[in-house]
Amino acid sequence: MKKYIFLLLLLCQNLLAQVQFEAKVSKTTLGINERLRIDFSMNDDGDNFIPPNFEGFKVIAGPSQQVSQSWINGRTSFNKTYSYYLLPTQKGTQIIKQAAIEIKGQTYKTSPIKINVTAAVELPKDPNNAPQISASDAIHLVAEVSKQNPYINEPITVVYKLYVSYNIGIKTWRELDKPKYNDFWSQNIDIKELRAEEGTYNGEKVRYVILRKTVLYPQKSGKLTIEPLTLDIDVQLPSNRRNFFGQPMMIDDNKRVSAGAKTITVKPLPENGKPIDFSGAVGRFDFTVKPSKTILKNGESFDLKVAVTGTGNLKLFSLPKPVVPSSLEMYEPVHKENVATPLSGMSGKIADNYTIIPQFKGDYPIKPMSFSYFDLNTGRYKTITSPEIIVKVLDGPNANDAAAADANIAKQKISKTKNFQFIELKTTLTAIHKKDFFGSTLFYSLLFLPFLCIPFIILFKKKKEALDGDVIGNKTRLSNKLAKKFLSEAKKQINNKEPFYIALEKAMHNFLKAKLRIETSEMSKDKIREILLSRNANIETVSEFITLTENCELARYAPSSSVAIQNDYDKAVEIISALEKQLQ
Repeated sequence: MKKYIFLLLLLCQNLLAQVQFEAKVSKTTLGINERLRIDFSMNDDGDNFIPPNFEGFKVIAGPSQQVSQSWINGRTSFNKTYSYYLLPTQKGTQIIKQAAIEIKGQTYKTSPIKINVTAAVELPKDPNNAPQISASDAIHLVAEVSKQNPYINEPITVVYKLYVSYNIGIKTWRELDKPKYNDFWSQNIDIKELRAEEGTYNGEKVRYVILRKTVLYPQKSGKLTIEPLTLDIDVQLPSNRRNFFGQPMMIDDNKRVSAGAKTITVKPLPENGKPIDFSGAVGRFDFTVKPSKTILKNGESFDLKVAVTGTGNLKLFSLPKPVVPSSLEMYEPVHKENVATPLSGMSGKIADNYTIIPQFKGDYPIKPMSFSYFDLNTGRYKTITSPEIIVKVLDGPNANDAAAADANIAKQKISKTKNFQFIELKTTLTAIHKKDFFGSTLFYSLLFLPFLCIPFIILFKKKKEALDGDVIGNKTRLSNKLAKKFLSEAKKQINNKEPFYIALEKAMHNFLKAKLRIETSEMSKDKIREILLSRNANIETVSEFITLTENCELARYAPSSSVAIQNDYDKAVEIISALEKQLQ
């Protein structure tokens, strides 16, 4: 009896056992250069396993399957696991979606998992600290900064080098994170061809490739961070297996390397001795102000060129502006730059070219101009001042004569005005405190006006529907309109015989259609005569109408004079007017 009770309890326990299917990750926050392990575990055997698409990750290994089963104290335990190793492909919050499996005819799904991917982190160098890649000590990415403590707008260079051991090979590499230069002005130096060169890293002979060269100009003082460059590299590593010739066989692997973030401490420019006109130029410069000519005739113009040449932040400051007398008309400058940016920093020339036109005869001075900059070699400010320039205009009107002429013209204008015109006899006063629009008479008028328009809209709509429904009336109005149109057209074509008679015939037909309400297909001579006479039309007028209609057909092809055409037009107007009065 006890045996049966034990079996019954065991059966109930198995029936009440709950199926579990879940996903577990090795960590929920990792750097973009770290690996992630994810396990999909179940406590019952299942089929048709469907993994997620791992969007935002790259599968570097898996799936590997593990099955374990045990029997302890009469209880059975089962576990089946699918494992994957992943590498993130981008920073940010990534979602590993649901996986699915079928167990005993029923589908089970895992819960989505949120993974936070940060910038690259420094990996531990202990090869036994999982998850590690065997290529960790053979590939290194380094960012070499030329200066850690520059001044504002002092150029520094960043060179990214990839060091590779001789015993491994590189198949391909991809940039996962590009370096960001916040608060720097940056310029990348083009590298036309990647060349492997020999060097040393930590005392070991290696090969290296220069991947990037960048020139930076810090724009503010303090600690500035250069975010790292991160690469995803497919490599070939030697294995313990040997080929026929005794050489080690290569296996494929993947490695992610980062140059690491760099912190630059930027010094502010000194306040002691800073000139008032300092505009931010840092480097070594020459300053020149040159006119194209200084002796001019009336109506001629000249160019004034303000230029700075040298080495420094040429694209990051503005040139001083010349001050000229009011008699010289100066236009906006044309800015030109001829600046190269090698690894040592910007060098070249920038210039503003002003076009100036004198207005009067005389000698005009252009005041000296000054340009200040901070010299990095001496650590002091320097100022260069240009000499005064005298521009001579040989002929043309004098400034005094022009001023006198302007004063005379102004005086004449004043004399023509009426005395005491400035005294206004009528005034228009406006209230200082105006009434609010809300609650005013205009407000309520505009508010209720749409409601007052509703009856008129309804009447207009009914009238339009009645007119649209009157088919016969609409045809009559249209025919009457066409009759007037073609009669007017006939008058315009009175000097062109054929167009005249065509228009005249159409005018008479449309007149009949409007008055008698008949279609064109019903217009026979007998029918027209019968209807006109039944409407109390004069028999002579009816005969003349029919005769004129026949003449229109014949006159188009028979010779006729302008007098006959005019007579036919007058006759048509007379007949139509007579029928208009006679028809009821």
